[in-house]
Amino acid sequence: MHATRWPAVLAGAAMMTAAAFAHADTVKVTPLGSHDGEFCPLDRALVFEDPDGTRILYDAGRTVRGPDDPRLGRIDVVLLSHVHGDHLGDAIQAEANAGTCAKPDFSVKVTPNSNSVDIVVGKKAKFIVGGEMPAFFQNRVEAAGGERSQVQLVRFGASTRVGGVDIASVPAVHSNGLAPIFIGSEYAKMLSEVGLTAYVGPPGGYVLTFSNGLAVYLSGDTGITAEQDHVVRGHYGAKLAVLNIGGTFTTGPREAAYVINDLVRPAAVIASHANEPATEGGKLRAGTRTEAFIKAVEVPVHLPLSGRTMAFDGAAKCTSGC
Repeated sequence: MHATRWPAVLAGAAMMTAAAFAHADTVKVTPLGSHDGEFCPLDRALVFEDPDGTRILYDAGRTVRGPDDPRLGRIDVVLLSHVHGDHLGDAIQAEANAGTCAKPDFSVKVTPNSNSVDIVVGKKAKFIVGGEMPAFFQNRVEAAGGERSQVQLVRFGASTRVGGVDIASVPAVHSNGLAPIFIGSEYAKMLSEVGLTAYVGPPGGYVLTFSNGLAVYLSGDTGITAEQDHVVRGHYGAKLAVLNIGGTFTTGPREAAYVINDLVRPAAVIASHANEPATEGGKLRAGTRTEAFIKAVEVPVHLPLSGRTMAFDGAAKCTSGC
């Protein structure tokens, strides 16, 4: 009698083991926004965790509360798409959920170092940038107590590997002027007086290919580009996209939907950079640009609710948290 129960027990154990391996083989994506459980106007930052444990912070911006933010954990790599203050980080919140989702309170100034540099130094992480940015950031990281070798250049056409993750640079069409507040010198004063910024080369995006085979396109701030078809889809085969949808500064909902439906053609997309309070109580607000984007897109759209970890398999199917 007991012997007849063993096949069922073994089958159950095998299913549990398979489920455990499947869960372990997912890429975890955790948004770090200004307000817990919401998608707010200045939310940019995402932490990606490979199945092997490698952790990558993308565009820390203003919503990560410095290197001591308890949500960060270990960070191996910080990625920066471009040097505008809402991505590089010119100010941060004094505490969690400061202000409102519609109007977060970023009252702690972190210039001239920047939030990104502070995190790189505090976490002893690699700092991957493109364009002409490395020399500037090597000086900044060293001045903040880090090592120049932490800053690594990856320009379009190049890639690097950290842990189980391949990190490739892809083009973005945007501006990339460094504001004088990040420079802190007589040169900065001169730039400010004439209304100019310091050009540090072109901005960029990234394609991350994780050890479970998932390729993720990080658009950065961009308009529509031919490379989204030929490079992001054609060469790298991105299955998950993180696309900025806010309009004016990047693709708006209609343009972003075209990028997804006709150019990148991923299996799923995470909306980003909406420049609006897109949710209330964790639910999508009606009449928003984010709602318009979701209605126009032909694949699942996931909202980056701050602090809620999503898990994706190698085909970009969300297995939890979405």
